[in-house]
Amino acid sequence: NRVARARREAISGRELDRLAAIHKALSDQTRLKIVMALKSGEMCVCDLAALLQISESAVSHQLRRLRDLALVKNRRDGQVLYYSLDDTHIEELIQVGLDHVRE
Repeated sequence: NRVARARREAISGRELDRLAAIHKALSDQTRLKIVMALKSGEMCVCDLAALLQISESAVSHQLRRLRDLALVKNRRDGQVLYYSLDDTHIEELIQVGLDHVRE
């Protein structure tokens, strides 16, 4: 019965791949720091680079990965791109993990 229930409740391979990719992306400390910083509101690449003390190019590379997974989104204001979390689920995901770590 347990095996049958587990099979019924299993998610599709596509969803499983996407979920694993999200967790893999968030397992990188730089990307996790970016997501944590964006919990407070939008920031541009130069702000994130200054905060993390890494190059703007390195930040842009990490943001591209996060954007590809729909973890962050951007908006343009003139020549500047501002990044923010894609939706509240991302913040909740991070908060649940942080709560668990602090428990």
